[in-house]
Amino acid sequence: MTRDYWFPGRWIGGAAMILGPLLLLAGTLLRLPFHFFFPQQLEAVATHHDQMVAAYTTFVAGNVVLWPAVVSLARTIGLTKPGWAAWGGSLVVFGLFERTFHAGIDQLAFQLVERRGLETATAFVSDSYQGMHLFQYLSFAILFGWLVLAIGAYRSGAMGLVRSIALASMALLPLGVLKGAEPLSVVGTAGLCVAFLPMGLRLLRDGPKPSRRTILIAAIVAPAIVGVGYLSSFG
Repeated sequence: MTRDYWFPGRWIGGAAMILGPLLLLAGTLLRLPFHFFFPQQLEAVATHHDQMVAAYTTFVAGNVVLWPAVVSLARTIGLTKPGWAAWGGSLVVFGLFERTFHAGIDQLAFQLVERRGLETATAFVSDSYQGMHLFQYLSFAILFGWLVLAIGAYRSGAMGLVRSIALASMALLPLGVLKGAEPLSVVGTAGLCVAFLPMGLRLLRDGPKPSRRTILIAAIVAPAIVGVGYLSSFG
């Protein structure tokens, strides 16, 4: 029995710490040329469709991939500061849920631009922008979660001062539906790379290498998961 296992494990956690921030940074840079508010974002969908689809898809992919990274950091913080780990990790994960919800609305708006035209899509988003929904009560988590997690990372010694400040800079990202990017958004996502990439590389490098059996199973299971994912897209 393996008694030192932790969820999601160093391979998934380490890979997420590398891939998640890089995807967020790529998505941010792709949407940076356009004004961050929703009318201009929808205009960009109409005039630069492929770039905007790539920008939003890459960003939300990075957002989803981040959860194992956050859980892994919270585990490290929790070894000495469990309170900071619990609050910081929970708030950030709830904030990731909120951004994923926003991404679903973004996708609907993109479809409206393509199928009903820019004017109709802009009017619809404008009329429904302040609509009530459960996830609006989690918006504070997007902002404060990274700050709490960064303080916990510093106080626990999981990260030094510079990387903790870089982690906290994620609070600079705009939040809400159809929000683009500003220069501070680049600062935030680049800061996340500074904070997470070294830890991710260390997680992947430290510890025993996977056995041949583990590699073989992964080589079989990974394509199977991709195939099932593709088939599920039809339903």
